Amino acid sequence: MKTPEPSKENPSAPNSAKFTGTDNPRHLRAIAALLRRPMPRENLDSEAGCSNGPELVAALRRRGLEVPCKRINFVDRDGFICRPGVYFLTPADRRKLHQWQARCAKGDAV
Repeated sequence: MKTPEPSKENPSAPNSAKFTGTDNPRHLRAIAALLRRPMPRENLDSEAGCSNGPELVAALRRRGLEVPCKRINFVDRDGFICRPGVYFLTPADRRKLHQWQARCAKGDAV
């Protein structure tokens, strides 16, 4: 699945903000999942082990990530058109996460 373009409709953390890090297991599972691929809320809930993906994403945004949500066109199992959101990491988010992981490996971060 191609990574969607960031949406201007959903401003998030400033692009220049540094990711402050986390040791929260849910955050870590969500980050690992989003590093693998973009995913809708239901999948993120399942991967992270939570039932409120939007608040989990909001917490990551407060820590300095953008994590945009791109609305997609989808046909549900009843044949109705819906527009679920798919969360993804921007290239800047990936860079911040890799820098944070490198700091953690050196023992300089959470």
